[in-house]
Amino acid sequence: MTQTSANDVLFLLIGAILVLAMHAGFAFLELGTVRKKNQVNALVKILTDFAISALAYFFVGYGVAYGVHFFSDVSHISQANGYELVKFFFLLTFAAAIPAIVSGGIAERARLHPQSAATFLLVGLVYPFFEGIVWNGHFGIQDWLAANFGAPFHDFAGSVVVHAVGGWIALAAVLLLGARRGRYTREGRVSAHPPSSIPFLALGAWILIVGWFGFNVMSAQKVGGISGLVAVNSLMAMVGGTLTAMWAGRDDPGFIHNGPLAGLVAVCAGSDVMHPLSALLTGGVAGVMFVYLFTLTQNRWKIDDVLGVWPLHGLCGAWGGIAAGLFGQHWLGGAGGVSLASQLIGTAAGISIGFGGGYLVYGVLKKVVGIRLSDEEEFNGADLSIHNITATPERESNW
Repeated sequence: MTQTSANDVLFLLIGAILVLAMHAGFAFLELGTVRKKNQVNALVKILTDFAISALAYFFVGYGVAYGVHFFSDVSHISQANGYELVKFFFLLTFAAAIPAIVSGGIAERARLHPQSAATFLLVGLVYPFFEGIVWNGHFGIQDWLAANFGAPFHDFAGSVVVHAVGGWIALAAVLLLGARRGRYTREGRVSAHPPSSIPFLALGAWILIVGWFGFNVMSAQKVGGISGLVAVNSLMAMVGGTLTAMWAGRDDPGFIHNGPLAGLVAVCAGSDVMHPLSALLTGGVAGVMFVYLFTLTQNRWKIDDVLGVWPLHGLCGAWGGIAAGLFGQHWLGGAGGVSLASQLIGTAAGISIGFGGGYLVYGVLKKVVGIRLSDEEEFNGADLSIHNITATPERESNW
């Protein structure tokens, strides 16, 4: 074992821990956005979904994506200081982002254990199916794209593989669940459900922002592949998304704290090939996209996506896949090696597999066991209905 290889293990382990920490960000972002009667449920879902994702990915998903399993003896699986094990840990934290993304869309009215079953199926089968195509060359699709369009589909850190797929799965789940009780009236009015805690929402955003540098930079998976360009591009996209969301959202704190996340979602795919100025523009476009598309989704199309995960991850992720094909070009200051046609095809494939797979999983569960709380359970809140406790029980009148 060389020192360089040991450094690779440490490098990837730090990345895995940073992305694991992002799940606390998902939890607090959801906790701060939902109403107080659903705060406990937000925290419980993110943790239990991660645990179920770990089992699904260990026993099924990692093998589907990479053809690797860990059922042989310890001396074999721990070779090279356990690099393959740490690689699994790192990629698991990406896979587990799928149910964490979905959780924000279906908040406040989804049943807990059917969601757990959905998590196992999504992380075990749907997500790794597309992951294997993009990051492990399954079915020769990447080779076909390279032969016909000059380059394979490029997604360095998962704008499409993770975020777009997760966001379009969430859209399918939200459509099948229906809107929250009382959200839209028969007269066509929209009932406002303001965030329960801007401080918790902001805390979640900040945890995600910091962890994202592990998400993007450590996607190199080896110390020798580390790139300051990826770090600075992530920074610039985050800044661009923040400022444009502030402008487009008219200083609304919810938009301001989701803006940097929109920018970071969009820059994942091309963070290793685009110029920092292009990353700033990519993030800036994503910030505006989130504000306007969130508003359209909620108010005009009446799709009750609580955290706006379809605009944030599904649509900004798709924009990121396309942006990599644009700003990665030499003539726009990029590193080259990308094809806009391949990016369009790969992004469309991710959307199709995400939405189709999500609709199938949640559609079957809806028909077989049901996926939604009863009206009474939803009215009382998921905290009391599922967990028998609220976030602040000492303040309840019946305490």
